Amino acid sequence: MTNSPRSFLSTAFSPFLQAGVVLAVILLVMVGGKILQVSELVEVEPRFPWLTAASFMLFFALFNSVFSLSASNLNHYWSRSIPSFGVLALLSGLLAWAFSSIPIFEAGSYWWIFIVVSFGYLVFLSLMGLARKIVDFAEREEWNAPKRRNRR
Repeated sequence: MTNSPRSFLSTAFSPFLQAGVVLAVILLVMVGGKILQVSELVEVEPRFPWLTAASFMLFFALFNSVFSLSASNLNHYWSRSIPSFGVLALLSGLLAWAFSSIPIFEAGSYWWIFIVVSFGYLVFLSLMGLARKIVDFAEREEWNAPKRRNRR
């Protein structure tokens, strides 16, 4: 028997690990933006850190939802996933505030973007949970040949 390579998406990575990696990338992008701003090589918008934080929160929401499909215990995964999203949102918001010196309520529409991404994350998780339940149900069902009807 040959072992086929497992897909990257078929592994249920820890939500805390996912949030840590995303937070590190957020920090890296914000530092890069600040370096570009200080060096005046490229004009960087003052709200760029807020854009970065919101973008990577959406990235986390999508991939975390997809990784939930391969979790062995969905409730356990969600119990770690939702708090990790909350911590990611809080820390990325604090980083954005620190790098931009603009509070979220003065950053234009980013307050609403954070809210929409947060609700969207819950919707993504719910849809993935529903898809998983449908697939589990379909796998348990016995599928027989359809009954033939007599046609006249």
